[in-house]
Amino acid sequence: MVTATAEEPILIKFSHVVAVDTPKGKAAEKFRDLAALYTHNRVRVEVYPNSQLYKDKEELEALQMGAVQMLAPSLAKFGPLGAKEFEAFDLPFVFSDYAALHKVTQGPVGRALLKGLEAAEITGLAYWDNGFKEMSANKPLRNPEDFQGLKMRIQSSKVLDAQMRAMGAMPQTMAFSEVYQALQTGVVDGTENPPSNFYTQKMHEVQKYLTLSHHGYLGYAVVVNKAFWDGLPADVRQQLNLAMTEATLFANQIAQQENEQALAAIQASGKTEILSLTPEQRRAWQKKMRVVHDQMAERIGKELLLSLYQATGFDAGP
Repeated sequence: MVTATAEEPILIKFSHVVAVDTPKGKAAEKFRDLAALYTHNRVRVEVYPNSQLYKDKEELEALQMGAVQMLAPSLAKFGPLGAKEFEAFDLPFVFSDYAALHKVTQGPVGRALLKGLEAAEITGLAYWDNGFKEMSANKPLRNPEDFQGLKMRIQSSKVLDAQMRAMGAMPQTMAFSEVYQALQTGVVDGTENPPSNFYTQKMHEVQKYLTLSHHGYLGYAVVVNKAFWDGLPADVRQQLNLAMTEATLFANQIAQQENEQALAAIQASGKTEILSLTPEQRRAWQKKMRVVHDQMAERIGKELLLSLYQATGFDAGP
């Protein structure tokens, strides 16, 4: 016999800015389903994708105000909040592969960064991968000089700004939801994205070339409003942590697969030509972007950078 209860479920509004059929979109729905399962429906997660509630710049403020309870912003978003250390994830070529990356996100460096968000009344729960970024434009980008004078869209990040300037491009900061139209109308000439974002936002329809540069990483930190999280019953928090652990495993497993599938779909569309860098061209990119590490050392913190380099095996030499 089922006993009726008047107790309303605890509501978590989970807002994000990308499409449902991206790694983050699918992981958010996975967490929603697991949260209901493990809390026996004591918690109801409502997922709002595609900037339905808030755009990039608005969502963290909405979280701090309690208008939403959960977000998964890209790691670059925390710099303007005062957590400049997160911009270390934007450094070019610092992660050679997923194994090097996960030594940071699943290790002491990553945990310490999440802990630091509590000063902004935010609790960090997990890191979710999206993948490694590629460069796109309406001209082939093979050598650093090919970037000269191009208007390239970036997220709001001092590191990404410096990266584009190092290549001779003019960085243009804009919300993710505005990028397709900006590319379509020529407001910007190109951008950087993992293939899953590039394809699901239909950027391949308005960009002629995609260079497989793997120059940077795009990932997310799943965060909650600290007062809301601390106010949950201890058993509910434990159940939600379990749901988040499983959703994170799911997110990171599908990220690489989703990007590979998106890349194949882009190629099959015939609308964007996919370019690969030769070893010499890659070294030229790395050499050109190396200055960004030096420029950002004070901002990010030299001690943090050293820990990052030690974890990833990055060669910090000239």
